[in-house]
Amino acid sequence: MSAANAIALPVERTGKVLKVLKPLLGIAAALVLLELIVIAFDVKPYYLPRPSAIFSSIAATPQAYLLGIWRTFLETAFGFVAGSLFGVAIAVIFHRWVALKELFFPLFVVSQTIPVIAFGAVVVLWFGNTLFAKAVISFYISFLPVTVNTMLGFSAVDPRQVALMRSFGASDGQILRRLYLPAALPQLFVALKLASSLALVGAIVGEWFGDTTGLGVLLLQAMYNENVIGIWATIVVSACLGMGLYGFVSWMERRIVFWGIEQ
Repeated sequence: MSAANAIALPVERTGKVLKVLKPLLGIAAALVLLELIVIAFDVKPYYLPRPSAIFSSIAATPQAYLLGIWRTFLETAFGFVAGSLFGVAIAVIFHRWVALKELFFPLFVVSQTIPVIAFGAVVVLWFGNTLFAKAVISFYISFLPVTVNTMLGFSAVDPRQVALMRSFGASDGQILRRLYLPAALPQLFVALKLASSLALVGAIVGEWFGDTTGLGVLLLQAMYNENVIGIWATIVVSACLGMGLYGFVSWMERRIVFWGIEQ
């Protein structure tokens, strides 16, 4: 290894570490500032508890939050993956058969106007208070953004590129795999980041209909007991899970859509 390469590697690693530390340091500074503001203005815990009190509440019962995170994560992950695959598949079908798009796409749009809590009640009646039921609710509110953005990516493909591939004897499947899907990836990942957050919301709402564990259950218990610190603790934990899911999708985007990062 040359001296230049040996120097470049530590610099590159340091840059990656700083890239991760910067947002964490920003969050820590914001929490310290919020703590000082609450103390300085004597804000009542009923309205906004101190961040230290919130984290102390989490540390007092870590097992409950860890179990809640795991259960809600499973519900979210299953719903998100199923919704993403279904959304892409529907986009491919609608792109291939425009008549089906004109017939069914408006129904998909109308279905999203149904409040998720109403749809969740029906799903729980059908499947009971199961992990599968919560995953179905996550699936329901996450698939349409993926469908819409994938179709948007397909529409950006230059018809001349399609004609060129056909002139070389490419089949419809080859054109889809090698042209349409790569072209749609940037738009698809925008939708996936949104869908990961929506799937989490669906899982938490689904847990409100009755369950024994999950972040939604912890939130309901804190509300019934008028435990404001417990409510905020659950909100913080849910936000951390949401940021983790969003960050994972963003990491996948950087790994897969490398040309978009380069641009």
